[in-house]
Amino acid sequence: MSRVDRDPPETPIVEGAEPRLVGALLARALHDRRWADCEVALIPGGKSNLTYRVWSDAGEVILRRPPLGHVLPTAHDMGREYRVLSALRGTAVPVPRTLLLGSDDSELGVQFYVMERTVGHICRDDLPPGYAETPAERAAIGEALVEVLATLHAIDPESVGLREFGRPEGFMERQVRRWSGQWERSKTKELPVLDDLRDALSSSVPAAAQTSIVHGDYRLDNTMLHPTTPGEIVAVLDWELSTLGDPLTDLATLLAYWSEDDDDEVLIRARLCPPVTAAPGFPTRAEVIQRYGELTGLDVSGIGWYLAFAFFKLAIICQGIVARVAGGAMLGPGFDLPNGIVEASISAGRRHLDLSETT
Repeated sequence: MSRVDRDPPETPIVEGAEPRLVGALLARALHDRRWADCEVALIPGGKSNLTYRVWSDAGEVILRRPPLGHVLPTAHDMGREYRVLSALRGTAVPVPRTLLLGSDDSELGVQFYVMERTVGHICRDDLPPGYAETPAERAAIGEALVEVLATLHAIDPESVGLREFGRPEGFMERQVRRWSGQWERSKTKELPVLDDLRDALSSSVPAAAQTSIVHGDYRLDNTMLHPTTPGEIVAVLDWELSTLGDPLTDLATLLAYWSEDDDDEVLIRARLCPPVTAAPGFPTRAEVIQRYGELTGLDVSGIGWYLAFAFFKLAIICQGIVARVAGGAMLGPGFDLPNGIVEASISAGRRHLDLSETT
Protein backbone atom coordinates (compact mmCIF):
# COMPACT_ATOMS: atom_id res chain seq x y z
CA MET A 1 0.00 0.00 0.00
CA SER A 2 1.10 3.53 -0.67
CA ARG A 3 -0.66 6.56 0.68
CA VAL A 4 -0.85 10.25 -0.17
CA ASP A 5 -3.74 12.16 1.41
CA ARG A 6 -5.59 8.85 1.60
CA ASP A 7 -9.41 9.09 1.57
CA PRO A 8 -11.16 7.32 4.43
CA PRO A 9 -13.28 4.24 3.62
CA GLU A 10 -17.01 4.66 3.14
CA THR A 11 -17.59 3.15 6.58
CA PRO A 12 -14.48 4.03 8.57
CA ILE A 13 -13.42 1.90 11.52
CA VAL A 14 -13.56 3.99 14.69
CA GLU A 15 -13.42 1.33 17.41
CA GLY A 16 -10.77 2.26 19.94
CA ALA A 17 -10.98 5.97 19.05
CA GLU A 18 -14.68 6.80 18.95
CA PRO A 19 -15.26 10.32 17.56
CA ARG A 20 -17.30 11.57 20.53
CA LEU A 21 -14.51 10.60 22.93
CA VAL A 22 -11.65 11.78 20.73
CA GLY A 23 -13.44 15.03 19.92
CA ALA A 24 -14.02 15.87 23.56
CA LEU A 25 -10.43 15.27 24.62
CA LEU A 26 -8.94 17.12 21.64
CA ALA A 27 -11.24 20.11 22.12
CA ARG A 28 -10.11 20.34 25.74
CA ALA A 29 -6.41 19.60 25.25
CA LEU A 30 -5.90 21.67 22.09
CA HIS A 31 -8.14 24.53 23.29
CA ASP A 32 -10.31 24.51 20.18
CA ARG A 33 -13.99 23.61 20.42
CA ARG A 34 -14.11 22.77 16.73
CA TRP A 35 -12.44 19.44 17.53
CA ALA A 36 -15.60 18.33 19.39
CA ASP A 37 -17.27 17.66 16.04
CA CYS A 38 -14.62 15.45 14.44
CA GLU A 39 -14.45 12.39 12.24
CA VAL A 40 -12.14 9.43 12.76
CA ALA A 41 -10.91 6.62 10.51
CA LEU A 42 -8.50 3.81 11.24
CA ILE A 43 -5.48 3.85 8.92
CA PRO A 44 -5.11 0.18 7.94
CA GLY A 45 -1.91 -1.70 7.32
CA GLY A 46 0.03 -1.33 10.58
CA LYS A 47 0.67 -4.58 12.42
CA SER A 48 1.29 -3.27 15.94
CA ASN A 49 -0.20 -0.10 17.38
CA LEU A 50 -3.44 1.33 16.02
CA THR A 51 -3.23 4.55 14.01
CA TYR A 52 -6.19 6.82 13.25
CA ARG A 53 -6.67 9.88 11.09
CA VAL A 54 -8.77 12.53 12.87
CA TRP A 55 -10.14 15.57 11.08
CA SER A 56 -12.52 18.47 11.71
CA ASP A 57 -12.88 22.14 10.84
CA ALA A 58 -9.89 22.68 13.14
CA GLY A 59 -7.57 20.61 10.94
CA GLU A 60 -6.19 17.06 10.74
CA VAL A 61 -4.08 15.05 13.16
CA ILE A 62 -2.95 11.46 13.71
CA LEU A 63 -3.77 9.54 16.89
CA ARG A 64 -1.79 6.47 17.97
CA ARG A 65 -2.86 4.01 20.65
CA PRO A 66 -2.07 0.41 21.67
CA PRO A 67 -4.03 -2.57 20.30
CA LEU A 68 -7.35 -3.37 21.94
CA GLY A 69 -7.32 -5.67 24.94
CA HIS A 70 -4.30 -7.31 26.57
CA VAL A 71 -0.83 -6.49 25.28
CA LEU A 72 2.53 -7.97 26.15
CA PRO A 73 4.62 -6.34 28.88
CA THR A 74 6.94 -3.53 27.65
CA ALA A 75 5.19 -3.51 24.26
CA HIS A 76 3.20 -0.65 22.68
CA ASP A 77 4.65 2.11 24.90
CA MET A 78 3.04 5.33 23.71
CA GLY A 79 5.11 7.42 26.10
CA ARG A 80 8.36 6.23 24.51
CA GLU A 81 7.16 7.07 21.02
CA TYR A 82 6.01 10.50 22.13
CA ARG A 83 9.25 11.21 23.97
CA VAL A 84 11.60 10.29 21.14
CA LEU A 85 9.51 12.08 18.50
CA SER A 86 9.48 15.22 20.64
CA ALA A 87 13.22 14.98 21.26
CA LEU A 88 14.12 14.55 17.59
CA ARG A 89 11.98 17.44 16.40
CA GLY A 90 14.36 20.07 15.03
CA THR A 91 17.15 17.61 14.26
CA ALA A 92 18.09 16.41 10.78
CA VAL A 93 15.95 13.29 11.33
CA PRO A 94 12.48 14.07 9.90
CA VAL A 95 9.66 13.35 12.37
CA PRO A 96 6.10 14.65 12.78
CA ARG A 97 5.46 17.32 15.40
CA THR A 98 3.88 15.94 18.57
CA LEU A 99 0.80 17.66 20.00
CA LEU A 100 -0.51 15.69 22.96
CA LEU A 101 0.30 12.71 25.19
CA GLY A 102 -2.82 11.28 26.78
CA SER A 103 -2.83 9.14 29.91
CA ASP A 104 -4.65 5.88 30.59
CA ASP A 105 -7.22 7.70 32.74
CA SER A 106 -8.41 9.68 29.72
CA GLU A 107 -11.62 9.05 27.81
CA LEU A 108 -9.92 6.34 25.75
CA GLY A 109 -8.83 4.40 28.82
CA VAL A 110 -5.30 3.87 27.46
CA GLN A 111 -2.19 5.95 26.96
CA PHE A 112 -2.14 7.51 23.49
CA TYR A 113 -0.57 10.40 21.66
CA VAL A 114 -1.51 12.84 18.92
CA MET A 115 0.83 14.23 16.27
CA GLU A 116 0.59 16.39 13.21
CA ARG A 117 -0.43 14.72 9.97
CA THR A 118 2.38 14.56 7.42
CA VAL A 119 1.51 14.01 3.77
CA GLY A 120 3.53 11.61 1.65
CA HIS A 121 3.87 8.02 0.49
CA ILE A 122 4.04 5.04 2.82
CA CYS A 123 5.10 2.20 0.53
CA ARG A 124 4.25 -1.24 1.88
CA ASP A 125 3.20 -3.29 -1.12
CA ASP A 126 4.60 -1.29 -4.01
CA LEU A 127 5.57 2.16 -5.20
CA PRO A 128 2.69 4.42 -6.32
CA PRO A 129 1.92 4.48 -10.06
CA GLY A 130 4.07 7.08 -11.76
CA TYR A 131 6.36 7.50 -8.74
CA ALA A 132 10.08 6.65 -8.81
CA GLU A 133 9.73 5.04 -12.23
CA THR A 134 13.42 5.24 -13.12
CA PRO A 135 16.31 3.26 -11.61
CA ALA A 136 17.97 6.55 -10.65
CA GLU A 137 14.94 7.63 -8.64
CA ARG A 138 14.73 4.27 -6.89
CA ALA A 139 18.46 4.47 -6.14
CA ALA A 140 17.79 7.87 -4.55
CA ILE A 141 15.20 6.30 -2.23
CA GLY A 142 17.71 3.67 -1.16
CA GLU A 143 20.36 6.31 -0.54
CA ALA A 144 17.95 8.43 1.50
CA LEU A 145 17.03 5.47 3.71
CA VAL A 146 20.68 4.85 4.55
CA GLU A 147 21.49 8.55 4.99
CA VAL A 148 18.62 9.13 7.43
CA LEU A 149 19.61 6.05 9.43
CA ALA A 150 23.22 7.22 9.61
CA THR A 151 22.04 10.69 10.64
CA LEU A 152 19.97 9.23 13.47
CA HIS A 153 22.90 7.19 14.75
CA ALA A 154 25.17 10.26 14.71
CA ILE A 155 22.96 12.23 17.12
CA ASP A 156 24.32 12.55 20.64
CA PRO A 157 21.45 11.31 22.87
CA GLU A 158 22.35 13.77 25.62
CA SER A 159 22.14 16.70 23.21
CA VAL A 160 18.40 16.01 22.64
CA GLY A 161 17.51 15.08 26.20
CA LEU A 162 17.63 11.30 25.72
CA ARG A 163 20.64 10.44 27.89
CA GLU A 164 18.42 8.25 30.12
CA PHE A 165 16.34 6.81 27.27
CA GLY A 166 17.89 3.34 27.60
CA ARG A 167 20.60 1.23 29.21
CA PRO A 168 23.34 0.68 26.61
CA GLU A 169 25.40 -1.64 28.81
CA GLY A 170 24.49 -5.23 28.05
CA PHE A 171 21.99 -4.07 25.42
CA MET A 172 22.22 -7.03 23.05
CA GLU A 173 22.18 -9.62 25.84
CA ARG A 174 18.99 -8.03 27.17
CA GLN A 175 17.51 -7.88 23.68
CA VAL A 176 17.95 -11.63 23.22
CA ARG A 177 16.38 -12.26 26.65
CA ARG A 178 13.57 -9.79 26.06
CA TRP A 179 12.49 -11.27 22.75
CA SER A 180 12.82 -14.78 24.14
CA GLY A 181 10.36 -13.72 26.83
CA GLN A 182 7.98 -12.29 24.23
CA TRP A 183 8.10 -15.63 22.46
CA GLU A 184 7.17 -17.51 25.63
CA ARG A 185 4.16 -15.23 26.14
CA SER A 186 2.84 -15.46 22.58
CA LYS A 187 3.79 -18.88 21.21
CA THR A 188 1.11 -21.39 20.32
CA LYS A 189 3.41 -24.38 19.91
CA GLU A 190 6.95 -25.45 20.70
CA LEU A 191 9.62 -24.65 18.11
CA PRO A 192 12.95 -26.23 19.06
CA VAL A 193 14.64 -24.57 16.09
CA LEU A 194 13.87 -21.17 17.58
CA ASP A 195 15.23 -22.28 20.94
CA ASP A 196 18.41 -23.43 19.19
CA LEU A 197 18.78 -20.07 17.42
CA ARG A 198 18.21 -18.22 20.69
CA ASP A 199 20.88 -20.26 22.44
CA ALA A 200 23.35 -19.74 19.60
CA LEU A 201 22.74 -15.98 19.63
CA SER A 202 23.05 -15.82 23.41
CA SER A 203 26.43 -17.54 23.36
CA SER A 204 27.95 -15.29 20.69
CA VAL A 205 26.80 -11.72 21.43
CA PRO A 206 29.26 -9.21 19.90
CA ALA A 207 30.55 -6.14 21.69
CA ALA A 208 28.89 -2.93 20.55
CA ALA A 209 31.17 -0.46 18.83
CA GLN A 210 28.94 2.53 19.59
CA THR A 211 25.85 3.58 21.54
CA SER A 212 23.20 5.41 19.54
CA ILE A 213 19.54 6.25 19.49
CA VAL A 214 18.09 3.24 17.72
CA HIS A 215 14.71 3.17 16.01
CA GLY A 216 14.14 -0.53 16.61
CA ASP A 217 12.05 -1.21 13.49
CA TYR A 218 13.64 0.87 10.72
CA ARG A 219 12.49 -0.10 7.23
CA LEU A 220 11.02 1.39 4.05
CA ASP A 221 7.38 1.25 5.14
CA ASN A 222 8.12 2.91 8.49
CA THR A 223 9.18 6.01 6.60
CA MET A 224 7.11 8.47 4.62
CA LEU A 225 8.48 9.48 1.23
CA HIS A 226 8.04 12.95 -0.24
CA PRO A 227 4.84 13.02 -2.33
CA THR A 228 6.57 14.19 -5.52
CA THR A 229 10.34 13.95 -4.98
CA PRO A 230 11.77 10.44 -4.76
CA GLY A 231 14.85 10.40 -2.58
CA GLU A 232 13.47 12.68 0.13
CA ILE A 233 12.07 11.25 3.38
CA VAL A 234 9.57 13.56 5.08
CA ALA A 235 8.98 11.49 8.22
CA VAL A 236 10.27 8.45 10.10
CA LEU A 237 7.37 6.74 11.88
CA ASP A 238 6.60 3.98 14.39
CA TRP A 239 9.16 4.54 17.16
CA GLU A 240 7.64 2.18 19.73
CA LEU A 241 10.79 0.01 19.92
CA SER A 242 13.24 2.92 20.10
CA THR A 243 15.90 3.06 22.81
CA LEU A 244 19.63 3.57 23.29
CA GLY A 245 21.70 0.69 22.03
CA ASP A 246 23.74 -0.85 19.25
CA PRO A 247 23.13 0.95 15.93
CA LEU A 248 23.88 -2.17 13.89
CA THR A 249 20.54 -3.58 15.04
CA ASP A 250 18.79 -0.90 12.95
CA LEU A 251 20.93 -1.63 9.90
CA ALA A 252 20.16 -5.34 10.24
CA THR A 253 16.43 -4.69 10.57
CA LEU A 254 16.48 -2.64 7.37
CA LEU A 255 18.30 -5.50 5.63
CA ALA A 256 15.95 -8.18 6.97
CA TYR A 257 13.06 -6.44 5.20
CA TRP A 258 15.16 -5.77 2.06
CA SER A 259 14.67 -7.90 -1.06
CA GLU A 260 16.78 -8.49 -4.15
CA ASP A 261 15.69 -9.93 -7.48
CA ASP A 262 18.02 -12.93 -7.14
CA ASP A 263 17.07 -13.92 -3.58
CA ASP A 264 17.19 -17.65 -2.97
CA GLU A 265 14.34 -19.77 -1.61
CA VAL A 266 15.28 -19.25 2.05
CA LEU A 267 15.08 -15.45 1.77
CA ILE A 268 11.99 -15.53 -0.43
CA ARG A 269 10.08 -17.61 2.11
CA ALA A 270 11.15 -15.21 4.88
CA ARG A 271 9.70 -12.13 3.16
CA LEU A 272 7.10 -10.47 5.35
CA CYS A 273 6.16 -7.94 2.68
CA PRO A 274 6.29 -7.72 -1.12
CA PRO A 275 9.77 -7.25 -2.65
CA VAL A 276 9.56 -3.53 -3.41
CA THR A 277 13.33 -3.07 -3.15
CA ALA A 278 13.96 -5.80 -5.73
CA ALA A 279 13.02 -3.32 -8.47
CA PRO A 280 15.91 -2.09 -10.65
CA GLY A 281 17.81 0.81 -9.15
CA PHE A 282 17.47 -0.04 -5.48
CA PRO A 283 20.85 -0.86 -3.97
CA THR A 284 21.70 -4.42 -3.00
CA ARG A 285 22.11 -5.40 0.65
CA ALA A 286 25.88 -5.37 0.18
CA GLU A 287 25.68 -1.82 -1.20
CA VAL A 288 23.47 -0.73 1.71
CA ILE A 289 26.00 -2.16 4.18
CA GLN A 290 28.94 -0.52 2.41
CA ARG A 291 27.24 2.87 2.20
CA TYR A 292 26.21 2.79 5.85
CA GLY A 293 29.79 1.96 6.83
CA GLU A 294 31.08 4.87 4.74
CA LEU A 295 28.65 7.33 6.31
CA THR A 296 29.12 6.24 9.93
CA GLY A 297 32.69 4.97 9.99
CA LEU A 298 31.49 1.91 11.91
CA ASP A 299 32.89 -1.58 11.39
CA VAL A 300 30.12 -3.49 9.62
CA SER A 301 32.04 -6.72 9.06
CA GLY A 302 30.06 -8.50 11.80
CA ILE A 303 26.62 -7.67 10.41
CA GLY A 304 25.82 -11.39 9.97
CA TRP A 305 25.17 -11.87 13.70
CA TYR A 306 22.86 -8.85 13.74
CA LEU A 307 20.98 -10.17 10.72
CA ALA A 308 20.49 -13.47 12.53
CA PHE A 309 19.10 -11.58 15.51
CA ALA A 310 16.86 -9.47 13.23
CA PHE A 311 15.23 -12.59 11.79
CA PHE A 312 14.96 -14.11 15.29
CA LYS A 313 13.10 -10.98 16.41
CA LEU A 314 11.02 -10.94 13.23
CA ALA A 315 9.86 -14.52 13.88
CA ILE A 316 8.68 -13.51 17.35
CA ILE A 317 7.01 -10.32 16.10
CA CYS A 318 5.07 -12.39 13.56
CA GLN A 319 3.98 -14.78 16.27
CA GLY A 320 2.81 -11.80 18.32
CA ILE A 321 0.73 -10.54 15.39
CA VAL A 322 -0.89 -13.96 15.09
CA ALA A 323 -1.69 -13.95 18.81
CA ARG A 324 -3.12 -10.41 18.79
CA VAL A 325 -5.30 -11.07 15.75
CA ALA A 326 -6.59 -14.29 17.29
CA GLY A 327 -7.40 -12.40 20.48
CA GLY A 328 -9.28 -9.63 18.64
CA ALA A 329 -6.78 -6.93 19.58
CA MET A 330 -6.24 -5.60 16.05
CA LEU A 331 -8.67 -3.87 13.69
CA GLY A 332 -9.05 -3.60 9.94
CA PRO A 333 -7.43 -5.53 7.09
CA GLY A 334 -3.75 -6.18 6.47
CA PHE A 335 -2.95 -8.88 9.01
CA ASP A 336 -2.61 -11.86 6.72
CA LEU A 337 0.91 -13.22 7.05
CA PRO A 338 2.65 -15.57 4.63
CA ASN A 339 2.21 -19.22 5.55
CA GLY A 340 5.09 -20.50 7.62
CA ILE A 341 6.65 -17.03 8.07
CA VAL A 342 7.73 -17.77 11.65
CA GLU A 343 9.62 -20.91 10.65
CA ALA A 344 10.99 -19.23 7.51
CA SER A 345 12.36 -16.32 9.56
CA ILE A 346 14.08 -18.77 11.90
CA SER A 347 15.68 -20.53 8.94
CA ALA A 348 16.96 -17.23 7.54
CA GLY A 349 18.35 -16.27 10.93
CA ARG A 350 20.11 -19.58 11.34
CA ARG A 351 21.66 -19.27 7.91
CA HIS A 352 23.00 -15.77 8.61
CA LEU A 353 24.45 -16.90 11.92
CA ASP A 354 26.12 -19.92 10.35
CA LEU A 355 27.62 -17.73 7.62
CA SER A 356 28.88 -15.20 10.17
CA GLU A 357 30.66 -17.97 12.06
CA THR A 358 32.51 -19.14 8.94
CA THR A 359 33.71 -15.71 7.77
